[in-house]
Amino acid sequence: MEQRMELPAHQLTMTVLMTPDMANFAGNVHGGTILKFLDQVAYACASRYAGRYVVTLSVDQVMFRQPIYVGELVTFLAAVNHTGTSSMEVGIKVLAENIRTQALRHANSCFFTMVAVDDERKPVAVPPLRPFTPDAQRRHACAEMRKQLRREFGKRFEALRGTAP
Repeated sequence: MEQRMELPAHQLTMTVLMTPDMANFAGNVHGGTILKFLDQVAYACASRYAGRYVVTLSVDQVMFRQPIYVGELVTFLAAVNHTGTSSMEVGIKVLAENIRTQALRHANSCFFTMVAVDDERKPVAVPPLRPFTPDAQRRHACAEMRKQLRREFGKRFEALRGTAP
């Protein structure tokens, strides 16, 4: 009999050991390595929630708060914060853990917008997210604000582009 994990379908956790092949000469893990893992986690979280393949539309607010070192365990905590018709905002928090001391550090956070697609790579509808807990409701409200800010930024950018020679 198959056993289902305890996390809800809109959440996903992944932990990876940082190895020497992921680092620069100073022993810090490359930002690009972390970005690759972030994209994989966002993909896994969104596709599991939607029950479909997804594509990355955008990445917002990637903040490398602290370096991550070789030998640390890095945990990616992902959750679908908001859904549109075919899009989903996935928030990801990255925790770095020193294996010896078990000290945890908040190393990175960001937001991915993923779009569910069919076999022809056309956008398809996703189930609406219903935030029930206070934390989920807070993340949902913040996601709506970020969505509005992205729209405003897009309009301002287009206005500037329209005036350029």
